This record gives sequence, structure tokens and C-alpha cells, in this order.
Amino acid sequence: MTEQLRDIINQGLWKNNPALVQLLGLCPLLAVSATVTNALGLGLATLFVLLGSNVTVAIVREWVPKEIRIPVFVMIIAAFVTMIELLMNAFSHELYLSLGIFIPLIVTNCAIIGRAEAFASKNSVPLAAFDGLMMGLGFLIVLVLLGAMRELLGQGTLFDGAHLLLGEWAKVLRIEVMNTDTQFLLAILSPGAFLGMGLLIALKNIIDARQQAKQKQPIVEKAPRARVTSLD
Repeated sequence: MTEQLRDIINQGLWKNNPALVQLLGLCPLLAVSATVTNALGLGLATLFVLLGSNVTVAIVREWVPKEIRIPVFVMIIAAFVTMIELLMNAFSHELYLSLGIFIPLIVTNCAIIGRAEAFASKNSVPLAAFDGLMMGLGFLIVLVLLGAMRELLGQGTLFDGAHLLLGEWAKVLRIEVMNTDTQFLLAILSPGAFLGMGLLIALKNIIDARQQAKQKQPIVEKAPRARVTSLD
């Protein structure tokens, strides 16, 4: 794997994660991450839009004048969002209703238009596709982690309603970790989303700080042992 590909992976999944570092797309991220299923549905939709728009922008970048590149990029993104919306409406209708307005709002996700402008419009199709995949995975992972935290604390389950996304067979994926009589509303409602996101950002900052401290720690070389000889 080349150094450039390693850098793209590191940027998308950790160093420049669109949710944890750039803090982009927070509106849908915080609104629909009450369960793992909702988070996974929106995360996959965002990933496919990001991947498709990056590839398309990289293909047409030579023919798009600089003066109108942003409107053209937005139209490309909107086309992919419309395709994803129609597919979800056809094959995952209940999940589509659950996500509601936040599916078309993917068009306004600054992470997608930002990658189209900053990376896809300046690089080849394979690199643009890989960048879109890594950025989308980074956003998806944060969504699923936040959804798992909120669902576990709020209703004591994981993968509740997975059949809405994956089909009837996915009902077996539901895990009841804690048996609760009432839901913990703080975790399910918007304040819980803000608190959970803050915890994830704080955890990342702690890990980064520890890694930097290890890199700055001087390496102490052991002095050679003195050889002692007896005098007779």
C-alpha cells in the first residue's frame, strides 16, 4: 500500500474524520442516531452518495468550468441523493419513513461538497473513489457508535428494528442487554446525542494527546557497562 493511500485512510477514519474533527453533517447525525438501525441506514446512504459523487466529479472535472463548478457539484450530489431516496423508499419503506427529511438533507452535508471540491476535483477517479469510501466509512463508524451508545442507554437494546434495513431475517440480530421498564429519555432525545458526541470527541482527543506525548518522549539510550578488571 502506497503512502498516499495510507494517508487517505488515516484522514478519513481518524485524523480528519468528517464527524469528529471537521464536525460536518451534525444535524442528521445527532437527529437520527437514537438507534443503531437508523444510524446505519443514514450512514450507508451518506457513504454511497459520497462515493458516487466523488467518482462522478473526478470524471467530469476536466469539462466543468471553474466559474460553475460548485452548482454542478451540488447537482451531481442531488442526483445521487435522489437515487438513494427512491431506492430506500422502494426497498426499506419503514426505515425511509423513520429517517424522514434527513435523507434529502444529505444534499446539504458539507462533508460531501467539501470532498468534491477539495479532493475529487483535483485527483484521479480511483483516488477520488477511495477518498469517498474512507470519508464515508469514518462518518458511518461515528454514527453507529453514537447510535449504539444512545440505544443501549435509552432502551437497553442493540440492533432494535434491524429488519427495517436488512429484511425480516434480521429480527434475530436484536440484542436485549438490559431489561428496562421505562426508556431513559435523556439518551434518546437530542440532549443525549450532544452528550454522546461530546464524549466521542473527548475520547479521540485523549487518544491523540497520548500518542503525541509518546512521540515526543525522548529515547534514553543505555550507557555501556564499564568493564572492571581486578589489580593483582
